[in-house]
This record gives sequence, structure tokens and C-alpha cells, in this order.
Amino acid sequence: MAPTQPRIRAANLRVPQTEFLAVWDEAGRRPDDGYADAVAHTCRWLAAIPSRTALCGGQVRSPVMLRACVAYPGTIEDEWRAAQDDDRFVPDLAARPGWCEGARATLAWAWRGQGPPPLEVTPA
Repeated sequence: MAPTQPRIRAANLRVPQTEFLAVWDEAGRRPDDGYADAVAHTCRWLAAIPSRTALCGGQVRSPVMLRACVAYPGTIEDEWRAAQDDDRFVPDLAARPGWCEGARATLAWAWRGQGPPPLEVTPA
């Protein structure tokens, strides 16, 4: 679920932060669904919000190659380029139905400013 007052780097998004947070929150409300899970994971990585796990020092791994790297324009662009080829996704992620599509759609929308949001947001 999206934090209420995150400090997201403005350079990491090409969409309004309020819209980004609404999509992230919606993804977190969806039942077990690889597509929505990928959207939520990609949003968390783009926001560079640490996770509550001890793995990687709390750093969220990238959504395509599972790299332990902070999201900033250079690493986001690398993930975007990798997302264009299903073979670049880590096999465990690529095997989850909808993961590749969810990560790709989120990066296209939030990073490239292309296309509609990856999820339709329903009123709370």
C-alpha cells in the first residue's frame, strides 16, 4: 500500500504524484494478482521507499532485473529498456502471469508518460 506522505523524487515520475499514489494504492487493494503486484512493486521502486524487510537493507529491488539499486533517472531508464524484452525479466518474475505486463505498463505510464495508468482507480 502506498504511504500517505512519501517524498518521491520529482525526476522519477512523469505523471502527477497524486495520480501515481492513487494507482499505487489501488494496486495494493487488489487480491493476489501478478499484474497488480507488479504495478505495486514498480510504484514502490520508483518512489524509492524502503521496504520493511531486512533484505538489501530495506531497499526495494528493481521490477525487471531485480537489481538492488535506487530508482533515479539512469536506473529507471535501464529498467524501462530491459522491460521491452521479456527475456530480460528475472525468470521467477516472468513466470508470474501478468508481471511483465504490469511492470511494463507502469514504467511506460509513470516514467515515460505514455499511455493510460496501468490500473483504473476505483473510488474508495
